[in-house]
Amino acid sequence: MELSRLGIHDSVAAVFPPERLREALETEAPEVVVVGDDPEAITACDAVVTFAHREAFVGLEWVHSIQAGYDRFPLEEFEAAGTRLTNSTGIHGESVGETAVGYMLMLARRLHQYVRQGTEKRWKRPAWDVPFTLDGESLCVVGLGTLGRGIAERAGALDVSVTGVRRSGEPVEGVERVAPSDELHEAIGDARFVAVATPLTDETEGLIGRDEFEAMREDAYLINVARGPIVDERALIDAIETEEIRGAALDVFEDEPLPEDSPLWEFEEVIVTPHAAAYTRDYYRDIAALVEGNVSRIAAGEELRNRVV
Repeated sequence: MELSRLGIHDSVAAVFPPERLREALETEAPEVVVVGDDPEAITACDAVVTFAHREAFVGLEWVHSIQAGYDRFPLEEFEAAGTRLTNSTGIHGESVGETAVGYMLMLARRLHQYVRQGTEKRWKRPAWDVPFTLDGESLCVVGLGTLGRGIAERAGALDVSVTGVRRSGEPVEGVERVAPSDELHEAIGDARFVAVATPLTDETEGLIGRDEFEAMREDAYLINVARGPIVDERALIDAIETEEIRGAALDVFEDEPLPEDSPLWEFEEVIVTPHAAAYTRDYYRDIAALVEGNVSRIAAGEELRNRVV
């Protein structure tokens, strides 16, 4: 594979200005250009860095997703066309980990309640037995890749007891006990917080549903910083309404933006954020490092890092 022109699709503006990434890419070969949705401009490139998918990408030499998730890309079409796809896994552990632990702190210390009261200029303390500290509490992380390990490491630093679930069941540093996927119910049944950090695949779609909420503690909170369809949203709403679980902190949803008529907006014990857990002012620099590394690998005839297909 040879690269003479690398496009930055303007859909990356959902996360950072395309021009910032172009400035951060220090490579002189290939030429780096910002492209929009004009198919001719796209196909004039050998490769593209993108947030969204466009049909014109099929047939390019290489497509790089600025997200870790790649469920929006047609993998079979890419493979048939010989288009290589890479993703940005490995760069979100800190930002997503801090966000997830931030949710835990907000819920434990009632900060979300105070923020809502503040918009109404209400001065009201919580009931004496509602606030708690994270020290000694329990967290089960479902999925122990980059995101899950980032959450586990930061929660452990706050003396939270961390367990996890991964398909292999193999141990992970900083996680006290790792259960295989077939022991999911037992693992989440002991935790005050359950954090979903697994990729969206055919196997994980709907992974957390009615049966899983029944297995969780009544005082448990669900945290989802992975992908919306991993959680059955209707089952989650029912579980909160019937007090099967205490609440949730959600960065991702089945439909995005979250519809205005969703009950999730109204629950006192639900935190909603706009799929922004990974956002940081340095995001474009992290993407530039990944892209430059793979440009060098292409020049050397080496395998692409983070290759999906």
